[in-house]
Amino acid sequence: MTITAEKSGQFTLGDRTVHRIGYGAMQLSGPHIMGPPRDRDAAVAVLRRAVELGVNHIDTSDYYGPHVTNEIIREALHPYPDDLVIVTKIGARRTPEGEWPEALSPDELRSAVQDNLDHLGLDALDVVNLRLPGFAEPVERSLAEPFEALAAMQQEGLVKHLGVSNVTTQMLAEARSIAPVACVQNHYNLVHRADDPMVDALAREGIPYVPFFPLGGFSPLQSAALETVARRLETTPMEVALAWLLARSPNLLLIPGTSSVAHLEQNLEAAARVLGPVELDELDRIGGTGELDSDL
Repeated sequence: MTITAEKSGQFTLGDRTVHRIGYGAMQLSGPHIMGPPRDRDAAVAVLRRAVELGVNHIDTSDYYGPHVTNEIIREALHPYPDDLVIVTKIGARRTPEGEWPEALSPDELRSAVQDNLDHLGLDALDVVNLRLPGFAEPVERSLAEPFEALAAMQQEGLVKHLGVSNVTTQMLAEARSIAPVACVQNHYNLVHRADDPMVDALAREGIPYVPFFPLGGFSPLQSAALETVARRLETTPMEVALAWLLARSPNLLLIPGTSSVAHLEQNLEAAARVLGPVELDELDRIGGTGELDSDL
């Protein structure tokens, strides 16, 4: 049986309904998210297979590469299917050394929006996330000036919907006082559960929460309890971790990334994975204890 994105259920993102398992395009660029991929044809094939299997939510940024990932998305999928939602993020730039300095001035943000439009081949961006500084964890600060700049571009018609990424509850509240927030993208997974209250609050308001590092980030989740559940269900720990996120809250939208068609299909199989009360209880306790075999 072929598993498709439709098995994951649906949720509203912006003004459209998307399947809850999408695709994160970061891995389509080269090593360390710089330069071209080793196999561009394979990258194109992954994107086309994702859409073929019903994926209609792609997460990207023009600073992946830079520019490389968006150019591959355009090559693979343009003209885009009517139901496809492409979410991009701005707020940083890349240096030749591969660093990620912030780029949050109004001029830098406008340039970033234009770069995304140009490289994706769009007249307006579906959703733009304002990515705030901090590696995996937000740094408390005001986002008023950059979010107001992004809201102005929304009024101009360059951006349809606004999101925020790597924010605290206070920063999210500040953004919402300026303009509607269509989604939040923060660090969250089976082990890293600090945003549990935010996930639940957003679910009550019908706002999607998109976990980045859903499988642990650059060091995959490694937990004895997770391994035990995976063995019992005759599947992989990563598939169980994705299935747990789908079970955690209906507003969670997943964007696992891969450069492999086989791995893409494996990720989508998580949508059909039913976790029983016993498994959910075991997995929930991982988050409560922070139990890990190695750091994320």
